[in-house]
Parts: sequence; C-alpha cells; structure tokens
Amino acid sequence: QVQLVESGGGLVQAGGSLRLSCAASGIIGRPNAMGWYRQAPGKQRELVAIITFTSASSNYADSVKGRFTISRDIPKNTVYLQMNNLEPEDTAVYYCYAIYANQYWGQGTQVTVSS
Repeated sequence: QVQLVESGGGLVQAGGSLRLSCAASGIIGRPNAMGWYRQAPGKQRELVAIITFTSASSNYADSVKGRFTISRDIPKNTVYLQMNNLEPEDTAVYYCYAIYANQYWGQGTQVTVSS
C-alpha cells in the first residue's frame, strides 16, 4: 500500500521559512513526479509546485515563484518544499502528491503564517 508521509508544517510569522518533506513508501520504483498542492479554507485545492523525478523539471504557481523551491531525493523517493518569505496568504493545508502509474495523496500538513 502506497503511503506518502508528510512533515514540516507549523506556525510561522510572516517573512519566515518552513521546509516540508514528503516520503513515498510501499511501492517499488521511482515516481514519475511528486509535488505539493494546498487548500485554504473556502478555496479550491491548487497546485503549488511539482517536480519530475528523472529530469528534475519543475513548475510553480505564480504566487510562489521566487519564494518556494521544490527538490527531490531520488534514492529516498522524497520531495521537499523550501518555503521562504512566507505570507499570510500561504496559510493552508499542504498536500503531497505522487504520480506513479496511479496518483496518490498524502494526508496533509497545516501551514499557518501569522501577520
């Protein structure tokens, strides 16, 4: 059974930083891609960043470009999201996402940015 284990969320003041991690387990092989979505109260889930595992090609939401960086550790099947210069608008539940032959979601980790 595939599991995506997330860590690194929390409460931070505006301008601060957090690093999210997500490790995939329970499946043989490398994911095609992994990434992060987020969902704020009353809003739809939106893509934050995604990275392909082979080429490390990445895409970001316009709202986080220049502030967030996604990276991956191939042997560990792990994806990271370094979030700098956080803003209150970044407050949301962040969900890890992995694409193998199927798609998988983590349980989510809360990120709260206070003003």
